[in-house]
Amino acid sequence: MYAAATESLIKQAREIKEEELQRFCGRIFKQLHTKDVSGDTVDSLQRLSLIVSATKYARELPSDLVMKLQTVLRSSSCPEQLQVLSSSIIRESSPPSVHSLCSDPSHDSRTFSYVASVVLTQVSHILESRLSDGQISRHTLPILSKMITAYPEILTDDQVNLVSRKLVDWLRYASMQQGASMSSGGFFSGPRTRQPAPLTEVDGVVVGNFFTVLCVGQSYTEDQWMNMYTFSMIKSWLLTYDTDGTTNTESGSQLVCFMISISLLLLIYCYMLSHVVIQKMCICIIESVSIMDIICGEDPSYVYRAFPCIKALYGRLNGDLTYARALLPIAQFYLNHSETAAVDSEAVFCQLFSHCPAEQFNEPMLAFEFVQFCLLNASVLQDRVANYRQSFPNLLKFLAWNSSGLIEEFVELLPSLIAPDTAIELLHTILDLPCLAAALDLQQRYMTLQTTDQPMRCCCRSVAACLDAFRQPLYRGLFLYILRPEAGTGDTIDRLKMLHEILADMAESPRVVRCAQVIPVLLQVYFNTVTQKADEKMMNQMLLVLLERNSLLYNIKTFNVEVQKVFSTHLQALCRLHPPLIVDQSREILEFASSPANIYSKEDFYTHVVWVIGEYLSVSYDPRCTVELITSFFESLEAVLFEITQVRQSASPPSFSPRLVTVLMTTLAKLATRSQDLIPRVSLCLSKMRTFARSAPVMACYSEEDTEEIITRAHELINLLKLPNVAQFVLAPSAGGDSPRWHRDTNASLPQGMRAVSGLLHRHSSFLPT
Repeated sequence: MYAAATESLIKQAREIKEEELQRFCGRIFKQLHTKDVSGDTVDSLQRLSLIVSATKYARELPSDLVMKLQTVLRSSSCPEQLQVLSSSIIRESSPPSVHSLCSDPSHDSRTFSYVASVVLTQVSHILESRLSDGQISRHTLPILSKMITAYPEILTDDQVNLVSRKLVDWLRYASMQQGASMSSGGFFSGPRTRQPAPLTEVDGVVVGNFFTVLCVGQSYTEDQWMNMYTFSMIKSWLLTYDTDGTTNTESGSQLVCFMISISLLLLIYCYMLSHVVIQKMCICIIESVSIMDIICGEDPSYVYRAFPCIKALYGRLNGDLTYARALLPIAQFYLNHSETAAVDSEAVFCQLFSHCPAEQFNEPMLAFEFVQFCLLNASVLQDRVANYRQSFPNLLKFLAWNSSGLIEEFVELLPSLIAPDTAIELLHTILDLPCLAAALDLQQRYMTLQTTDQPMRCCCRSVAACLDAFRQPLYRGLFLYILRPEAGTGDTIDRLKMLHEILADMAESPRVVRCAQVIPVLLQVYFNTVTQKADEKMMNQMLLVLLERNSLLYNIKTFNVEVQKVFSTHLQALCRLHPPLIVDQSREILEFASSPANIYSKEDFYTHVVWVIGEYLSVSYDPRCTVELITSFFESLEAVLFEITQVRQSASPPSFSPRLVTVLMTTLAKLATRSQDLIPRVSLCLSKMRTFARSAPVMACYSEEDTEEIITRAHELINLLKLPNVAQFVLAPSAGGDSPRWHRDTNASLPQGMRAVSGLLHRHSSFLPT
């Protein structure tokens, strides 16, 4: 009974007349335009799905209905049932334009899966049919490539084999005659078709073997277009499906074998030809070498066949900057296969890292691809390429010139460039990166002037002065160092301040300013990486760099302040990881802390230096911390506090923050508890803080809350120091009790226990027992 009813419905669907089908489609079109989808709409779509699937041939539906069904299919807001039915109807009807169906791909996964199923079904029908190449849309392969990139698992094994066979056919059997072109027959005669002429190579030689993307003609046939589309997508096809066993099938093996042949042929052509159509040849070289690299990775037996051509090609392109981008896939091939072929690759990478960044740093595409190459192969380059880490001065030229575009890549790449023997030089180089940007700018301007013979006066006055210095033999050593190609010539230079003065007029250059903005980010990455694996020697070297370079920075707006913030953060981190640093570098730290001038130019960093002195200059951390050493630090900081808090009638308002005063007071109190003979001196010093805080210049500058904080802190410290043993516990907890700490603010405040003790010492304190 059920079978008979089903047969009856199928028979009705097959026998429906064309006129009746068109009227039915018109009614569905109207139903789909209503706001609310009714059960009648669903029933109508189910019936239409049965009609289009009941016959062996595809039924042609009205174009307006097809477009409406495509809209429903692509709309993520439509009910899923309507999308399923629309997908079913479109798959079974005459093929729509797959290009229009993919013109606005949805990011919704459900919708994308329905659209992809329709498109791939239509593409499969096109490829399985015996249509001539002229009847196959040129958009088929680009759309297929787009779909498999986003959703590779949507193709079945049979479909993968089908596409592989078609790719082989399009690559191998494209015609070698130009496409027919129409020409005007003159004023009195109509247009006539010219006889197709043979295609030529880019050097004018007639094509002899088979068509390739380097063939030249006035017009191309459809199968030639399909050949070019195939070549452009073959790399992504192999990367997507070759690793899944495609090459084990007959069609896959044919594809791989033929791709090796055609890639070798293209490389031979490129090797033999002169500088004709350089851009097109360069792209072909990049694609061909990349394809060969993929294939040789899958089957190493092809390496021995490909390497002679790769070596010859490298010899041809090496030293020619017009092919700089093509050297990257060649280097990738050497990196992947030189050990298999027992080929020495050192010369290739020496040339790559020494010349490309130095001479082509201003090419954005090369810069991006070069950095991507380093990122992709960072671990291998560290292990196998000796000059990779040594070449960071060259690699950073890409960042200096293209700061905003490459910062994300260099944040990821920087850790791979850090080596124990060059880490300190790398730190100096990062700090000097804005100088490098300025020097590269001057170098480019100078070369342009030399090439065009333009007078120096064509530049603005400030740049002209810098250019003049760039040409002077007196400053040649400075610029040679800052533009050096590799590490190893010294961590930094003695005349860095002179270089900053020479480049002062370039400090507002947009390129220099943008470069300066990325330095704090790089410094954070650098310190976070180095502190994880630095030994005692390196930590000492880094601390010296922090003390030296905080006052030796290129004078760019906000640059110094931002760098000093990073320095402050990582000064604490270094001392926390290795507290003996304070004793190791006591002379340099003492020299820095003794100078009040450092307060006015670098207050934040100075405050952190004072804090780490109070925190880590203790015998609890280092047995070398003698009473004499503590006393020398105490006397220096005492003199600084006295100088900046002197009350004079003519004194100007303080240009430093209240926080600095409280940190200095606290550090002096900490040091006094470790050498108790100093307690009377610090108590006398603290007793003068009320007078300072209530003086007219200070009251005019600080808020009431700030002055109260200074007075309160001084009062608490004085009370605490009346009980030296308690003060020693509160102000100088042992190293073992360092975590957790009882500080509200680990940089400037005191332990809460100190406030409790201070309260107990007040006669009218509510803490006292009754």
